[in-house]
Amino acid sequence: MVPRTPEETAIVKRELMDAIENNELSLGEAVRRMRKITRMNQKVYAERIVGIAPRILAEIERDLGNPTLETLDKIGRPFGYTVGFVPRQDTHRNRRQKTSK
Repeated sequence: MVPRTPEETAIVKRELMDAIENNELSLGEAVRRMRKITRMNQKVYAERIVGIAPRILAEIERDLGNPTLETLDKIGRPFGYTVGFVPRQDTHRNRRQKTSK
């Protein structure tokens, strides 16, 4: 597999961030894309980068797992993400409409 240039890596990371921000991906799809950006298999990514069992990563990627907040934080950390509350886009939009009346 040919390594990506730094520019190509930046592009695929931006595409991932856009997809996450637009609610286009399930948790499992987002995690899988994060791992694939690194071009590592599940075992290597889980053990060396994230510090979790490969089985747990595989379950999360298939949207079957029920990860703890600590596990989600470990998964997001290499990409600059942290676990927290985010307002739903439709709720935020509705709130602005109500206050402008």
